[in-house]
This record gives sequence, structure tokens and C-alpha cells, in this order.
Amino acid sequence: MNEHAEAVRKMQKYIEEHIDEVITPAQLAEVSLFSPWYASRLFAEYTGMTPARYIRRLKLSRSALRLRDEKCRVIDAAMDLGFGSVDGYQRAFRSEFGINPKEYALSPVPIQLFVPTLTETNEKRERIMTDTRTIFVTRIGRPARKVIIKRGIKADEYFSYCNEVGCDVWGILLSIRSVCGEPVCLWLPEKYRPAGTSRYVQGSEVDINYNGIVPEGYDIIELPECEYLMFQGEPFAEEDYAEAINEIWEAEKRYDPKLIGLEWDNESPRIQLEPRGERGYIELVPVKKQ
Repeated sequence: MNEHAEAVRKMQKYIEEHIDEVITPAQLAEVSLFSPWYASRLFAEYTGMTPARYIRRLKLSRSALRLRDEKCRVIDAAMDLGFGSVDGYQRAFRSEFGINPKEYALSPVPIQLFVPTLTETNEKRERIMTDTRTIFVTRIGRPARKVIIKRGIKADEYFSYCNEVGCDVWGILLSIRSVCGEPVCLWLPEKYRPAGTSRYVQGSEVDINYNGIVPEGYDIIELPECEYLMFQGEPFAEEDYAEAINEIWEAEKRYDPKLIGLEWDNESPRIQLEPRGERGYIELVPVKKQ
């Protein structure tokens, strides 16, 4: 039933917004409008894990990013998660990621972070975003860098890519410190594609001098300095992500870079950032001087 999926989605959003707090079954029940027992049952049915396990995995992943980026003490990460002891936190961390948190803090390596996916409600939406909406176009530069990527086979977009390689790639990429702050999706020109590999890939941009670990099954490519036109739409409701993407694609088709003395650069990859409703959908299209 659609109301069940919507209830689970509301619980997931509540967990995301209150992950730094103690989250109780009663709070999730209140959000879902079902009893604590039934809310927990629905959550497990739609996500494949209990709310407690879901919250625990998300907290551990958030703590891993803190250890990587903030250099916080292991004891602080443990206490912030609500663990009664550092030993308990260390055991949970090792069980989740296969490495001791102290070792990870000293030398971060790619690990499989937990990246939740909001439950689909399959709601038939009557509204189409036909109101006048602003598309922002900004000229930016991207430095020479390397990109750690996971290739598919024939994928040309996100859903076919996930069917080929799975949806866990993002968790590993998110654990790799990116020079641009977040993982990316790329449409690769032919010169970056060995035979039998996909045009669409996901990756993490790292420093041009990167010589760290490349996860098994991943490749690393080198990209030169490049200019991009960044197309950014207005914020959108998460369920409207398809419409938000189409808005940008239509804007790219209509835009003529010759008006500012540029032309499209087909030798560099087009870049897609994670569609996040609060900032609007973003794509970077490579350009060069005429």
C-alpha cells in the first residue's frame, strides 16, 4: 500500500534529520502514524533491516567521515553515537567496515559507507513543474586531477548503471576524500573508455598526485584542467527529481556557448552531481574557447 511506503519514507527522513540525537521507537511511530510494533515491521519490510540496525549503520558511517575529516578522537565519536564504551564502538566499527576506527583515523582507506535510499512511494503525481523556474549558468574551472571510477558495461545513465554494477558504489566513493567535496557521475568520451565499458560511470575526483589505494575493481584516470558551464536548477521536492533533471537537460540543449565566445568540449567528460533537492539539480558541461 502506498500509505505504508510513505510511512517508511517519513521515518527515513526523520532519522536523517535527527541522526545526531537519540531516536526512539515511539518517535518513529509518531512520525509514521502507526503503532511502534507495526512501524518497525513496515520499516524492516521496505528497507531490509530494523530501524535500530539502520540507525546504527548510518551513525557509524557519519562517524567514519568525522574521523576522516575532523580528526576527532575515537572516544568522542563513540560518545556522540551513544555507545556506552569505546570498546563497544570499536567492535561495531570493525564489524561494519573491517578496520579499527583508530587505524582508520590515522590512515583513511576506501570503505563501504552506508548510503540510504529513500523508499519509493509509487505515487502518481498529477503536477508537472511547468511554472517558470530559473536555471543558473556559471562558468567555472576544474583543475587537473585524477578520478577513481567504477566502470559499467553499457550503461548510459544512473538506473542502467545501478543494474550493471549495483548501488553500493556511492558508499565507497563517499569514503574517498574528494578534492571537490563529493563524488561525481561522469559521461566519459571515447578516449577514456576501454572496449566493452560504459559511457556513464561514478567516481571520486582526487589530487593529481594521488598515489593512495584504488579499491579492487575500480580504475583511476587522469583528467586535464578544464572549463565548465555549471547548470543549476532551483531547489525541488525529492520526488520531483526526474522533472528537475529534465529541466536542466532542456536548458543545456537550448544554450548556445558561442554567445560568450566558447564551444562545447566533447573531449572532456560531462559531470553530474548527486541530485539533492535542497540545492537544485546540477550538471557541469565542458567548454573550450572557439
